[in-house]
Amino acid sequence: MTWVQALILGLVQGLTEFLPVSSSAHLRIVSAVFFGDDAGASFTAVTQLGTEAAVLVYFAKDIARIVRAWFTTIAMRLRARSGQTVPLSEQPTRKLPVITGDYAADFRNDEDSQRELDYRIGWYVIIATIPIGVIGFVFKDQIRTGARNLWLVSFMLIAFALVIAAAEYYGRKTRPIEQLTTRDGLVMGLAQCLALVPGVSRSGATSSAGLFLGLEREAAVRFSFLLAIPAVTASGLFSLPDAFEPAGEGLNASGAQLLVATLVAFAVGYASVAWLLKFVARYSLNWFGAYRIVLGLIIMGLLAGGVVSAT
Repeated sequence: MTWVQALILGLVQGLTEFLPVSSSAHLRIVSAVFFGDDAGASFTAVTQLGTEAAVLVYFAKDIARIVRAWFTTIAMRLRARSGQTVPLSEQPTRKLPVITGDYAADFRNDEDSQRELDYRIGWYVIIATIPIGVIGFVFKDQIRTGARNLWLVSFMLIAFALVIAAAEYYGRKTRPIEQLTTRDGLVMGLAQCLALVPGVSRSGATSSAGLFLGLEREAAVRFSFLLAIPAVTASGLFSLPDAFEPAGEGLNASGAQLLVATLVAFAVGYASVAWLLKFVARYSLNWFGAYRIVLGLIIMGLLAGGVVSAT
């Protein structure tokens, strides 16, 4: 890998990771069209550490509050179960909204209710991460090779644009993040598994699932960001050795190139997070769906004309 490739691919990763357009597809396409090669799934996974670091910084207060609420509530419930005397002020709150079907009862905006909500979100992220962890490990070799075929990538770009459009059309978009349920977390976690195929988009899959479940657009996107943290971080760390010496397809990158590409992805990704949250508060995800269709058709045209190779 050259320095130009590392810088450009880091920029592409930062620009596209959080948009529902598939960063892995864009890295694969840019590598093929401009460099005549494939950066590799491992390089993609490692540079995603930069964009996930951007999420950690942007949502630092939210993440710290969720982690603190999860451990605090677990500790309090263990103490209560062991028969220890727990001061009233430290007892687990009972103000968890009662779930009825898809909806939650009235959410009180106070410290106890916020702690209970954060505690639940912590569990939802844990539960939702299990499917992609298992599937990603079992099919890691296929993900690094055959799944990166550009015919498949371009098809998934178009096909999932239709899924996003359906989610926007049929989703009620009435439930705020306070009304997340265990079912929501599990369904969005299963949808995240689709992102193992380049062209799907992690944020596109999870956000669309959230919209189908009736979540508000901003709530679906916000939880999508939190949901990606464990899976992407684990994938990036797991892929570090292979990024230097790819076992399958992919260019060799030096440690310095990986570091610079990851830092570029971090800086650009941080700006992308802020922009996307403002965008989805006002506009539909269909704008990204239209872009996906145009890009998918262009790549299919290049493949049919023999301009680029599918593998």
